[in-house]
Amino acid sequence: MNIKEYIRDIPDFPKKGILFHDVTTLFKHAEAFDYVMNTMTSWYADKKIDYVLGIEARGFIVGGILANLLGCGFVPVRKPGKLPADVITEEYELEYGTDKVELHKDALKQGDRVIVVDDLVATGGTLVAGVKLAQKLKAKVVGVASIIDMPDLGGRQKLQAFDYKYMVEYKGH
Repeated sequence: MNIKEYIRDIPDFPKKGILFHDVTTLFKHAEAFDYVMNTMTSWYADKKIDYVLGIEARGFIVGGILANLLGCGFVPVRKPGKLPADVITEEYELEYGTDKVELHKDALKQGDRVIVVDDLVATGGTLVAGVKLAQKLKAKVVGVASIIDMPDLGGRQKLQAFDYKYMVEYKGH
């Protein structure tokens, strides 16, 4: 299945010069979204995953469904100030600036087997930050996954050590 048919491209978002690949249009097509989720599930079905960490916001959608399909828990990685209990923080660079993400300090324990997911990898900043948060809590990152990979922006290289998998790639910005 060519899932690119279901992904909308939006020029100059979130700023001029960026071509944004919008997966929300993929989410509304049940057959295409089901194909994506079943494929991602097959990547990890035999890996004994304890938790899927989903990066805010579209990573929540993918991660929540993936966790359910794998029969494991879901843990949100959120933007600052959104989690109510004690957190750890990781700063990262993205294609159009810098930001931070947070994880509850008690979300994971040593030895937990986790996957970190998001909808898209450009520079790899958010997923690398998610990996670092899991590692700070001594969890074992078994894999990293996304729907879209943009190899020209360098994220793929940063994630290869974590068995990075993706559904489709887009060249350029």
